[in-house]
Amino acid sequence: MELFVGDLSLLVFLPALGALGLLFIPRRMTSELFVVALGSALLTFLWSLWILRRFDPALGEMQLVERISWIPAYGIDYFVGVDGLSLFLVLLTALLGPIVMLASWTIRDRVKEYLFFMLVLETGMLGAFVALDLVLFYVFWEVMLVPMYFLIGVWGGPRRIYAALKFVLYTMAGSLLMLVAIIYLATRNAEVTQLLTFDLLKLYNLNLPYAEQMWLFSAFALSFAIKVPLFPFHTWLPDAHVEAPTAGSVILAAILLKMGTYGFLRFAIPLFPEAALSAAPFMVALAVIGIVYGAMVAMMQADLKKLVAYSSVSHLGFVVLGLFAFNLQGIEGAVYQMLNHGLSTGALFLIVGMIYERRHTRMIDDFGGLWKQMPIFSACFLVVTLSSIGLPGLNGFVGEFLILLGSFQTSPFWTAGAATGVVLGAVYMLWMFRRVVFGPLTRPENQRLKDIGPREIAILSPILVLILVMGIYPRPFLNRMKPAAELVIQRVEGKKAAVPLLEGVTERKEQPVRGN
Repeated sequence: MELFVGDLSLLVFLPALGALGLLFIPRRMTSELFVVALGSALLTFLWSLWILRRFDPALGEMQLVERISWIPAYGIDYFVGVDGLSLFLVLLTALLGPIVMLASWTIRDRVKEYLFFMLVLETGMLGAFVALDLVLFYVFWEVMLVPMYFLIGVWGGPRRIYAALKFVLYTMAGSLLMLVAIIYLATRNAEVTQLLTFDLLKLYNLNLPYAEQMWLFSAFALSFAIKVPLFPFHTWLPDAHVEAPTAGSVILAAILLKMGTYGFLRFAIPLFPEAALSAAPFMVALAVIGIVYGAMVAMMQADLKKLVAYSSVSHLGFVVLGLFAFNLQGIEGAVYQMLNHGLSTGALFLIVGMIYERRHTRMIDDFGGLWKQMPIFSACFLVVTLSSIGLPGLNGFVGEFLILLGSFQTSPFWTAGAATGVVLGAVYMLWMFRRVVFGPLTRPENQRLKDIGPREIAILSPILVLILVMGIYPRPFLNRMKPAAELVIQRVEGKKAAVPLLEGVTERKEQPVRGN
């Protein structure tokens, strides 16, 4: 096998090289361990900016493609590339790398192992977003599982073992079904074309009978629905979030959950378009139920972290709703909302972690009046809260608006139900913010709290800047997503006539292609 390291390969394996470097540093040298880990994460982010610079926004096909024959006897290649649907998810992952390293600066227990797992996790996430061979994707998908299991199980809260095992069992159940579907898909392609391959771009051209598509789509969809998590497969998420360390919760919410929605967009929908069209009413219904259910359960939470966790169930329901609208507005809105959720919910978990380090409690009733004691913290908290509820001028509004606009063209009834989730989201987020930040400063413990310092300001600043930029000027993001989103729509729309089950269920009105 020839040795070839391209731009994307360097991006994917820079964190792994940093993790390898940690093995040669003595355990007692805590500061040096953090410097190496943070340096690796920063280099990865800087290299991701080079990837952005080289990306051509006018092209919809894969760019910066690298292919190396890996296991030729079975048609398995190391095959990676990036397009407008994965570009910004890669950038988000690279951005959060140094942020979570800074957020972990207070970790003192088994620092070497902790940083090692964080860097390996980043390699797994980046690899999954750029993999274009199904076996390679599955390898990176499973690589992500191991470090997150240890991060929750070793550095988590009192019920960390239970939460870690639940996370692994749920994820592995879906993963095994997906693996079976991957193997079947490749062997079926070999029967039809006499070519055994796991190349995603070639498998896009395989036209399977409708019944086979439904079975295969179901296997992929279940795996991705668990990862999202889509109602009713969400029950592992609150436990994992509550017990995970702060950095683990940030990565879980901001990146790992997006593996599910990205999986639908990259694999399940374009590989099995007829099945996706037939399943659309069912998926939309589950998405809207999740939106409303997640919001209502979040309203009942007394724990800050649990409230934010259930808000993810609601917010990611919007992403699934946009994906299964099968139009430009819906898909662009879904991808944009993946980024928005990664920024706003990731920031919320960082904020909860900052206050927990000071008070060692996450109960909402234990706070109140923090604006007087921690004005900088409270101002940052306010911006992130308003972003999460979709205030116009901030990033959350753009994504939700495009999703509702796209889904209304196909499912007006369910879109009306989803709109209630926007209202409920504002209710529980503003209610939580009021009780934590406003009111009298009555508790003596809160009167001694210190405001956030330079390190914590440095952690939140890039997220706050992006919240504002993406809310005011979304065009550079949408322009790069548009060509790839149109290719997905063309593939699905070309199969619409072959799916008679959709007639009378979701009437899709033809809309002019919107310019950005």
